[in-house]
Amino acid sequence: MGRAGDVLVADAGDWGGPALGVVVTRAGVRRSPDWPEDEDRWSPGGVHVPVALAAAVALQEAAAGRAAADAHRRGLVDEVRHRVAAEVPDVQVAGDPVDRLPHVVTFSCLYVDGEAIVERLDRAGFGVGSGSACTSSALEPSHVLAAMGVLTQGNVRLSLPPDVEATAVRRFCDVLPGAVTDVRAALGA
Repeated sequence: MGRAGDVLVADAGDWGGPALGVVVTRAGVRRSPDWPEDEDRWSPGGVHVPVALAAAVALQEAAAGRAAADAHRRGLVDEVRHRVAAEVPDVQVAGDPVDRLPHVVTFSCLYVDGEAIVERLDRAGFGVGSGSACTSSALEPSHVLAAMGVLTQGNVRLSLPPDVEATAVRRFCDVLPGAVTDVRAALGA
């Protein structure tokens, strides 16, 4: 098995910690700061120990609850995948039904623009994206989805947080078919 990497960069806010940038380097990796020299080897001004400790505690808590949160979200994503395929005409659910991230589901609806569906779902109270995560801020078709061999237009990406409630996901599934129908009708599709 190969090395996982030499440097890890993260935001402690991603696992429920305080706003703190984290840089971890593997032992033996040479690094040099790109800021002016400072006596403190960590950074100019030093490390804010209470914030670093809060980030570490939040990471431990997130790791301890990860398996349960992932199982919960995997079940909800399974439900979304099933209901979207069954209840929305002319749709393609992307990705492997089993070998996938536990919290993300992506599907593409024929005859509509993904951004139009995202806007319609936003008005219904749902924060979803269009395209793949790496192209979410671009209006270009997702090269990731194209490489997967799935539709790149009419795409919706739903990412469930660890504390998502089943009722919210079921409400999304209830609203989605009508939202797609409304967008298609507005576009004359």
